[in-house]
Amino acid sequence: MIFDLDHWQEIYASLARNRVRTVLTAFGVFWGIFMLMLLLGSGRGLANGVESGFSRIATNSFFLWSRRTGQPFRGLPAGREIRLDNRDTAAIRQQIPEAAVVAPRLQLGGHGGGTAVVYGGNTGAFTVTGDTPAIRDIESLSMLKGRFIDRIDYNERRKVAVIGTQVQNTLFTHGEDPIGLAVQINGIYFRVVGVFSPPGDGERAQRAAETIYVPLSTFQQAFNRGDEVGWYAITAKSGIPASTVEDKVVKLLKERHRVAPDDSRAFGHWNLEKEFNKIQSLFLGIRLLIWIVGIGTLSAGVIGVSNIMLILVRERTKEIGLRRAIGASPWSITLQVILESVVLTSIAGYFGLLAGVGVLELVRALLVKAGSRAFQNPGVSFDNALLALAILVLAGVLAGMLPAQRAIAISPREALRSE
Repeated sequence: MIFDLDHWQEIYASLARNRVRTVLTAFGVFWGIFMLMLLLGSGRGLANGVESGFSRIATNSFFLWSRRTGQPFRGLPAGREIRLDNRDTAAIRQQIPEAAVVAPRLQLGGHGGGTAVVYGGNTGAFTVTGDTPAIRDIESLSMLKGRFIDRIDYNERRKVAVIGTQVQNTLFTHGEDPIGLAVQINGIYFRVVGVFSPPGDGERAQRAAETIYVPLSTFQQAFNRGDEVGWYAITAKSGIPASTVEDKVVKLLKERHRVAPDDSRAFGHWNLEKEFNKIQSLFLGIRLLIWIVGIGTLSAGVIGVSNIMLILVRERTKEIGLRRAIGASPWSITLQVILESVVLTSIAGYFGLLAGVGVLELVRALLVKAGSRAFQNPGVSFDNALLALAILVLAGVLAGMLPAQRAIAISPREALRSE
């Protein structure tokens, strides 16, 4: 029956008897799938925008810095300032094997502070950090020219610097190649060995492009910081939660600096993995809500299809009775009604899907032109599109089940006597 041309012509004739009614009913399905595509694409675009903010740093990392103690301990007073140093770095690396990367860091001017950097007649305020080569395993940096600081730079305390693209554009305004040239930081000259570009285009990427990296050992010596460490960026080994490593590091440092075990003020720490997991859970909930709302909207259209099929069955009571009288089986009548329902929902849904994808592509092009940062690359994955089509077919079958049951319940004798 499915491959019978006459059968398909009969389906067309049935749906075409009242074109306005059929089109209005199909529009409900069209609108339902159209809105589902827009909601899914918008959710994806929002998720892309948020995830791009995490793109320049390892998501299994955490950051730890020292503060003042919040309570007395072992004869030491509350309010005592904790100072981290190179010995803490060695202890963390030796006693906490779960830590994959331990990157001690220092910064001129403190957190968020800028330092005057001079080249020739140009001056700019930039973030200057002392780092080890390991920081590249945590922060994603794309080298445009030259190289990053390496182990030899660190061991020999070389006065070298790696600058961001914004630093290059500010200090080297005549198109000069900065590699090999020296910039002055707090009166001390550092030779530029590399230029990097951070990923993404958000505010965080802009700040990263205004950063200058120098070897931590050189930083400590050149700026009279002894063996001081400002804070740590640490990642966990694969398969180990960052929170597990975080707890062990905090416990170790409390023991080393004689801090009360329950003192929560002595060390500040921020776990990026926890924040990233919260964001992932949030968007999982958003996607679930989108499917619920989208399917709810689609269901309204499917109910309309079911109603129109009930009307069609009622209008064709005599025809159905005649077919039953000449030997048509209940299955053939059921299949006829269900196929009509599936055809109506599938065609309307297909055009709704195309319209939704088309609108999303238009929005994507406009966002690229506008340089949007918070909302990026809205779209629907191929898997979601296939799932939506499968839902459409299932909805068509369900929409036709009740009318089909009504059709086969019609008595041939009563149907032939009806007007």
